[in-house]
Amino acid sequence: MKYFTIFGIIILLSMACTTIVIANPVATKQAGWPNMLDKARTAVIFIEFQAEWLAEDGLLYKALMTDKAALRKAVEQAESVLAAARKNSWQIVHAGLDMRNDPTYRIFAGGKNVMGLRAAIPAAETWLGKGAEFIAPFMPQQNEFVVSGRSGASIFTGSNLNSYLKNNKIDTLIMMGFATHVCVESSLREAHDAGYNVYIVTDASSGFIQEQDIYFAKHVLHHFGVGVTATQLTDLLAR
Repeated sequence: MKYFTIFGIIILLSMACTTIVIANPVATKQAGWPNMLDKARTAVIFIEFQAEWLAEDGLLYKALMTDKAALRKAVEQAESVLAAARKNSWQIVHAGLDMRNDPTYRIFAGGKNVMGLRAAIPAAETWLGKGAEFIAPFMPQQNEFVVSGRSGASIFTGSNLNSYLKNNKIDTLIMMGFATHVCVESSLREAHDAGYNVYIVTDASSGFIQEQDIYFAKHVLHHFGVGVTATQLTDLLAR
C-alpha cells in the first residue's frame, strides 16, 4: 500500500587553460554556440547519476522511469562523455541529492504543510542510504568536485556549487542527467539567469517518457541554453 501511495504522489508531481575549436557544422549554426571552449572556464556536470535513478532496486527507477531503454541509452552516452572528460582532464562536477545527513527531512519541514517535491521526497523516503550513492563509473574520483548542501530541484539551490564555479572563474557549464524535465531543466533555468553559458547533452539526459525529452528539446532548451549530443561533445573533449 505504501508503494502505491508513494507512486501516486510522485506521478502527480511529475506533471592552465586549454582551448578547443568547435568544428561541427551543425553545432556552429546554433545560436549561442561559441567558436571556442576554454577548459579552465568550463565544467562538465553530471546530475544525479545515483542509485535512486540507476539501480534496479532504486525507488525512482522502479516508479518513474517508464522508458528504461531511453534511460539506459542516456547512461551509455554519459559514460562516453565522462571517459573523455577524465582522459583529457576537464573539470568534472558531480551534482547529486543526498539526504543522509537529514534523515527526517527537516529541510522540507518533514514533508508537512508543503507541496511539490518538498512533500514528495519525504513521503517517498528517497535519497537516503543506498539511494544517495553514486553508481559506477560515475563515482567521484580525486579532484572531481562533489556538490554538497543541495536541497532543491536545481543543483544550485542551497548548495556550494555557485561558490565553486565563481571562485574558479568557471562560466560555461555542460550538463546532463536526470530527470530532463525536472532537475536538469530547473538547473538549466537557474544557471542561465545567473549568467552562465549552459549546454545540455540531450542524449545523455532522460525524462520518464520520451515525450518529456521531446518537449524539453523543442520548447524549453533554446530559451536558456544550447543542446549538444554526446558524440559532438566527446569529439570536442578529446581535442
